[in-house]
Amino acid sequence: MTEMREEFDVGGVRLPRPFKLLRLGHFGVNVEDAEVSRDFYTRLIGFRVSDLIDFGMRLPEAERGQHGGAVGYFTRHGGDHHSFVIFPRRVMRRLNPHYGKHPEVTINQITWQVSSLREVVDGFDWFERRGNPVLRAGRDLPGSNWHFYPPDPDGHINELYYGIEQIGWDGYSKPRALHKQRYEKPPVLPHRSEYAEIRDATEKDRLDVSTGWRAEEPASETFDVGGVLLARPFKVVRIGPVRLFVRDMESALRFYRDELGFTLTEEVSYHGQRCAFLRVNTEHHSLALYPRALRATLGLHEGTSLMSFGLQLANYRQLRDALPFLQAAGVRIRYLPPELFPGIDYCAFAIDPDGHALQLYYCMEQVGWDGKPRPAHLRPKIDSARWPETVPATSDSYCGEIYLGPWS
Repeated sequence: MTEMREEFDVGGVRLPRPFKLLRLGHFGVNVEDAEVSRDFYTRLIGFRVSDLIDFGMRLPEAERGQHGGAVGYFTRHGGDHHSFVIFPRRVMRRLNPHYGKHPEVTINQITWQVSSLREVVDGFDWFERRGNPVLRAGRDLPGSNWHFYPPDPDGHINELYYGIEQIGWDGYSKPRALHKQRYEKPPVLPHRSEYAEIRDATEKDRLDVSTGWRAEEPASETFDVGGVLLARPFKVVRIGPVRLFVRDMESALRFYRDELGFTLTEEVSYHGQRCAFLRVNTEHHSLALYPRALRATLGLHEGTSLMSFGLQLANYRQLRDALPFLQAAGVRIRYLPPELFPGIDYCAFAIDPDGHALQLYYCMEQVGWDGKPRPAHLRPKIDSARWPETVPATSDSYCGEIYLGPWS
């Protein structure tokens, strides 16, 4: 007897879930000292602060100041309000019991974009009907994105969202006065448009839109980067992939493949350990899962389940130039076995102040209409100790998600 599979109309396309993940939208970490991390990620890596949030006001008055700094930062590399957030770890554990239950989870959230508000609302209902836990839902500001938050079996908080605020040429985020309306659950559909919200704020409430946050470049622009003067010899043009250490590979795979809808691109065995690479779009992988047993084998920080967070630079030359720049600033650079990263050729890992590894790379293999990755024997052989001056072009060079807007 053939099992009948439920299907959903998602924008006129029949899919097995009422949503489709499109890309990694943003990511975040909870850190020991947010001020130290802010300096690292803005001055050295190039993210710009788009907003800050003071979590201290959410603590009981008697506890304020007892858990270290309480200010968190939203930062961006492009026009999205935020692509990377830095929140104070001790305060977050005090405010959100979920983090306290999972002390090795220093990831604040892993956020996946869908294409419509209806997908958020229907996806939330679908998750609840299937008995999957959802930590919260609604809409947060800063950022203005509609969302719901399902955790994976290891406690990593995923977010599905629609409609993040965009920051334009003037660099200003939305004024704080627009943060007054909060939603603690998905809205009744249809909901008014973003245009209508801003129109009402400017015409009825006479809001001055130039009173939002605007970041300044913390370093002098002295590097010629592809003909543009920048403050560092590289530009982050894309975030991801996210790499996780998980306790049980099958449980993690079931969640990301069967519940969130990732496609399994490839698996490899390293030291007898199974590693899985999953995608949501045409990139070879946007998420990778590794057994926790490999963490010690690789000599990575024992205090976090994050193996690494990817930062794609604009090209190979920028990747080569980034490494001596960061090393001169005292950043530790590591090279890990290339077989752990199918779909990426040359890469290196910068270690942040909390011991998180940032994978710096310049290209990602793209998967075509037939859904098959490049055969392993056709991939370049990587010698991490001997990088060439230039690399040959491939069929998917400069392909994949495109960075919009000027580098600066």
